[in-house]
Amino acid sequence: MKTIFYILFAATMMVGCNNSKATKGFDSVDASRFAEVIENEQVQIIDTRTPAEYSEGHIPGAVNIDIDGKEFEAMVAKLDKSRPVAVYCRGGRRSKEAAEHMVSCGLEVTELSNGILSWQGEVEK
Repeated sequence: MKTIFYILFAATMMVGCNNSKATKGFDSVDASRFAEVIENEQVQIIDTRTPAEYSEGHIPGAVNIDIDGKEFEAMVAKLDKSRPVAVYCRGGRRSKEAAEHMVSCGLEVTELSNGILSWQGEVEK
């Protein structure tokens, strides 16, 4: 009986770890797909790193909204809900957290799954 329970539990956990948009509410994409997404001039590009990290180099056109900053929620609330958002951080953890919050605010979000560390495109300082 314990074995059956563990098998059912493991199967349930595997289903719950789905990376689909339906589960999270946003797309998490690789750098190549992210580059395609931000080609759209309507996309609002958001860098969720600290201002110091942002100043070291960021994706052109990105606006810095530090997820750990006091104004994060207020700044997200000011984003245009009629335009999609592309969000990234250094390695992907903070941007996933930010994307979840942004989706809860009614925004359509695409997240760079492995952050700017995976970015092959232009970076500006």
